[in-house]
Amino acid sequence: MVIQTKAYYILIGLFWVISITLFAQDQRVADRLTAVYKADTVTGDAKLQLLSDLAFNEINNFELVVEYAEELIALARINNNSDYLSQGYFQKGNAHIQMGELEKALEAYIKCAEISKREGLGSLEGSAYGAIADIYTISDNHENAMLYYHKAVTALRKYTDRVALAATLSNAGDALLGQKVYDSALVYFKEAEQLFELENYDIGKAYTLGNMGMVYANLGQNDLGEKNINEAVRILEAYKDYYPISVYLLSIAEIELEKGDSEAAIKYAQRSLNLARQYGLKDQISDANLKLSELYETVGNTSASLKHYKDHVAYRDSVNNIKAVQSMADLRTDFEVSQKQVEVDLLNQQKRNQRIILGFTLVGLITLFWYYRSISKEKKKSEKLLLNILPSEIAKELKSNGRVEAVKCEAVTVLFTDFVEFSKIAEHTEPVRLVESIDSYFKKFDEISSAYGLEKIKTVGDSYMCASGLPTPNSSHALNAIKAAKEMTAFVAKTRGAKDGLNHFEIRVGLHSGPVVAGIVGIKKWQYDIWGDTVNIASRMEANSQPGRINISETTYMEIKQEYECEYRGEIEVKNRGALKMYFLK
Repeated sequence: MVIQTKAYYILIGLFWVISITLFAQDQRVADRLTAVYKADTVTGDAKLQLLSDLAFNEINNFELVVEYAEELIALARINNNSDYLSQGYFQKGNAHIQMGELEKALEAYIKCAEISKREGLGSLEGSAYGAIADIYTISDNHENAMLYYHKAVTALRKYTDRVALAATLSNAGDALLGQKVYDSALVYFKEAEQLFELENYDIGKAYTLGNMGMVYANLGQNDLGEKNINEAVRILEAYKDYYPISVYLLSIAEIELEKGDSEAAIKYAQRSLNLARQYGLKDQISDANLKLSELYETVGNTSASLKHYKDHVAYRDSVNNIKAVQSMADLRTDFEVSQKQVEVDLLNQQKRNQRIILGFTLVGLITLFWYYRSISKEKKKSEKLLLNILPSEIAKELKSNGRVEAVKCEAVTVLFTDFVEFSKIAEHTEPVRLVESIDSYFKKFDEISSAYGLEKIKTVGDSYMCASGLPTPNSSHALNAIKAAKEMTAFVAKTRGAKDGLNHFEIRVGLHSGPVVAGIVGIKKWQYDIWGDTVNIASRMEANSQPGRINISETTYMEIKQEYECEYRGEIEVKNRGALKMYFLK
């Protein structure tokens, strides 16, 4: 079961504390302050604080938040108050995020970060970095996202604003949850929960509980997942924070479906849809309709399924498209350069307009030249990205035919690695350092896999999976996989005592050879994957290995016994497989 997270709408920017007296967003506070605002009797700094409080606590009408934020920005400029000016831009970014207007949100967050850095507003600067990281997460630019999360966490640890730090850790955890790196996501969430608990920040604790619930559900711990999510919903209902409730109700629907209770799943999904409709949450209306369409299909109600699918498509197309931000993939990671680039783009546009007046034909030719050059450049970038995701042969097939047929590969060796006691170590390690540590290993494993012609399949948490002999058959698949495994274990052993500020682990490795089915999963975020009993047995080989050892099956042993000496371990009982013969590579 895969339960998706909606980090970019649930958590982004929602925890930044604007005053010591306002420790959590609360619609009830906004409702009370509205009467004060309408009376129009407050002036000066009190008016700035009122607008700031209104923008922060209003969570049901985001167009109204934009109005409050813009009034705050204008008034702060008049009063030359940089603190409230940066607050105004931050709250404006939050509102645009909630409305799905990601370009406008990014522009506001960049402006906030620029002012905060210039004026030495360190805590808000860190929060702005975190918000920019969130938008990169939405845009599937995970490298820049983790870079900005790291900058945000580093900046926020210098200050006493534990709520802002916890929010950033939660968002980073959500980014990892979206990438299915569940162990690391839990590490971030647990630290965030501890910080929220210290600050008695109920709404932050609710978000963290809900997202931890989604992690547990994805790990197959449905009862624990449902318990966490239900507790999150209970807290959020008291604060009238309906967007995350709508998201979490769909998660519970997934859990109920997994338990085989389709009727309960439909009820939860319908509750999610009703909330989304009541509060105009367009993307949640789309998601809830899609979930109901899937659920009604499972119970054989095709007419209801079709109706909800049509509603899903209608609302999906009405939401401001995330592609608007994805088109900014070349945006500089430094926000100051980004701002300068915007100014340059505007100037270039003005010059192009002047040239059109002066010489339409010449400008037309120049424009045509740049148009074709831009298409060629983007095509090369797209092809490079595709090759990073898929094997070259598969990428060519996809480009030629628009789809890829699943194929059976008869002779493949699958290799699994896993870090020993990773979860135990992760509990006592700073999340950013933990991710950097894993990344240092996986980068080297990528290099080793490529060197021996292995195809990286995926990483799941601290587990690395690759295969030899596909997509192109290779008679030396087992030998190549063994060579890669030996080099991986040697690298891990060599770096074990390194003093480089990273965590170092011991590793288990397991291999099995046999047939697999290979193909592409999904229609978005393509992933080349393999299935079959061979994969399951390879995973069991790794689970039954020992630290620093390479454990292989009898099938793999028969392939490599002429080249490598092995130690027979006997028949070992394996879950759901019975007794299997295993060998340690010497």
